[in-house]
Amino acid sequence: MRPFLLSALLVLSPLVHAERLSIERIYADPDLNGASPRALKIAPDGMRVGFLRGRADDQNQLDLWQYDIASGAMSRLVDSAALGEHKELSDTEKARRERERIAQLKGIVSYRWSPDSRKLLFSVDERLWLYDLDAKPGMNLRALTPAGFEVNDAKVSPRGGYVSFVSRQNLYVVDLTHGLNFQLTHDGKAAVHNGEAEFVAQEEMDRATGYWWAPDDSAIAFERYDESKVDEVERTEVYADRSTTVRQRYPAAGRPNAGVRIGVVAPRGGKTRWIDMGRDTDDVYLARVDWLPDGKRLSYQRESRNQRQLDLVVVDLATQRQRTVLSESSATWINLHDDLRWLKNEDAFVWASERDGHKHLYVTGLDGRVRRALTRGAWDVDKLLALDEEGGNVYFSAGRDDPLQAQVYAARLDGSEADHARRISDGEGWHEAVFGDNAAAWVDTWSDPRTPPQVSLRKPDGSRIAWIEQNELKPGHPYWPYRDSLVEPLFGSVKSEDGQDLHYRVYKPLGFEQGKRYPVFMTYYGGPGRQYVNRAWGAHFEQYMAQHGYVVFALDNRGTPRRGRKFSDAIFRELGQAEVADQLAGVAWLKAQPYVDAQHIGIFGWSYGGYQTLMLLAKAGKDFAAGVAVAPVTDWTLYDTHYTERYLDTPQSNADGYERSGVLHWLDGLPADKLLLVHGMADDNVLFANSTKLMAALQQHGTQFRLMTYPGAKHGLSTPALKVHVYTMIAAYFDEKLKPRGLP
Repeated sequence: MRPFLLSALLVLSPLVHAERLSIERIYADPDLNGASPRALKIAPDGMRVGFLRGRADDQNQLDLWQYDIASGAMSRLVDSAALGEHKELSDTEKARRERERIAQLKGIVSYRWSPDSRKLLFSVDERLWLYDLDAKPGMNLRALTPAGFEVNDAKVSPRGGYVSFVSRQNLYVVDLTHGLNFQLTHDGKAAVHNGEAEFVAQEEMDRATGYWWAPDDSAIAFERYDESKVDEVERTEVYADRSTTVRQRYPAAGRPNAGVRIGVVAPRGGKTRWIDMGRDTDDVYLARVDWLPDGKRLSYQRESRNQRQLDLVVVDLATQRQRTVLSESSATWINLHDDLRWLKNEDAFVWASERDGHKHLYVTGLDGRVRRALTRGAWDVDKLLALDEEGGNVYFSAGRDDPLQAQVYAARLDGSEADHARRISDGEGWHEAVFGDNAAAWVDTWSDPRTPPQVSLRKPDGSRIAWIEQNELKPGHPYWPYRDSLVEPLFGSVKSEDGQDLHYRVYKPLGFEQGKRYPVFMTYYGGPGRQYVNRAWGAHFEQYMAQHGYVVFALDNRGTPRRGRKFSDAIFRELGQAEVADQLAGVAWLKAQPYVDAQHIGIFGWSYGGYQTLMLLAKAGKDFAAGVAVAPVTDWTLYDTHYTERYLDTPQSNADGYERSGVLHWLDGLPADKLLLVHGMADDNVLFANSTKLMAALQQHGTQFRLMTYPGAKHGLSTPALKVHVYTMIAAYFDEKLKPRGLP
């Protein structure tokens, strides 16, 4: 017995002494992920890579850096703290950052290379700056706008002669050669906006900009939107020391949208030419705008209000003649994308379509006829990364061989490799790629569940040129003290009721013992547009829970992306039905495991995941001991047009679907004292009214629940202090509800 006991102690000793994650450490500095560059961009000449990096003492304060490819040297170009005026951002900029999920970031949050690769454009505290690589030290920076002048969405023109930006709802241009400023629009005020993307375009359509330069600098196409017909929602933002009544134009499901127009104007001003988008411009969506390579023709994508038809329209600006070169239709909805590339050597374009049930790439002529498929198979292209027309290749990301991974592939532009595209990424796991002009090189950010993000520069064939940030998990890395406590996840699948595979990820508790049963922390997102289960680094709170005695389980239900249209379309016209059924299939699998304490399963979700928690508790409350819902939608008539109507149609045409998709319809089944409800009191995405409506209904039902609200907080509770508070509370709640007395 003594030798056995000694060997057991030797096996367990690393776990006994290994340092476990704390919630405070997850959100403290330096960044637990290591020195991970973000916003990586290869300069147009291919000689440098620009990127943003947080500081060791403040991971959210971003500075501008460069990597010199020839020398391998890395250097900081701009210290954002030294430039910053530490002023409060404008409401427009705050809203933009909230839309882009970067509300927690400070300093330089975006930048652009000039076409000659010698300058970089960026803003700090909404003041616009130009950095010149060729200037003498100390003379590199040039302020383009005065302090206090609001600046949004700044760009360098394609030939480098101008800088453009939006300020106070109008479009401006700076002539860099002569130092002259031009205001191109003048009627932007109140409900009228020029050069901006409207609310639903930013929030739901993945379109953050509202203007587009011609490739020869000759003109700018811009969006003008008028939201005077959009309902004003009066909401109260409650802060720690005050309450503010905000009147927000919010296009709720079934209600009017903003009216949109496209104008074209010269960079020095003059008469605006308006593009005729057809009738009912108040009831269509401007999905995308792109110039053709000749600079004489403009294309725009017009999506129907019900999102079942998308037209690609080309306009000859000299004659104003238009033709629809392609129309996509769907019995459910169209997924928008950024995969249009106009060819220079062929009167055609590369386009992504889901017409065969999976998203694939095609070359289509201007007559609308498909000339050839570039990819094919029972898998989805994630996105078109680059087009090398001279070399005859397209590059794209996909989960072709494993939907839990993201890999990078190349295929011939002539269609000869449609069935067997070449994988060029190295390493199983998750790759995010950024290509340079003409695809001469690309930057790969790779991770897997045991490896923090590593950034390398690659040749077109995928071979490594150099490390930009190897970020090895070794002594000195911020995660190193917790390495021995890192729990590696297991992956598997269960079947949905219609026979499709539902992928899950499970972490067994640190120090797992056979024959012992553990409580379950079950988490998910579960909504369209986001895959939760993957083979990537991260999930630090899940690691925390696994290191503190929980089985941690996550499953991607039908309706989530990257699995084809049969998988996603299961939620059409009724939300919360297929999702709940699939999560319960996961629960059934959990209960069959000998190490699971089936009486102590807790569920947690945020946003759509918060909605999912409420629906699971209301429809199957007996299966769960507790649930946490953060910022949930409770009534889909309160959410915006483009998102909600995509899946449910309008309330007028699908009243029963809205009723059955809403949480309040199922409240009779929601058990008492099993819910912790959390919401930011200034949330302008999922309005706080969603939670107040639920609170009132639960109180009328006599159903006890717990509540935490955050004064002044938006949808993401974005500050480190709020993150620490909310996750500490969530962990304590589950400890109370799920761990029998005496269980660590």
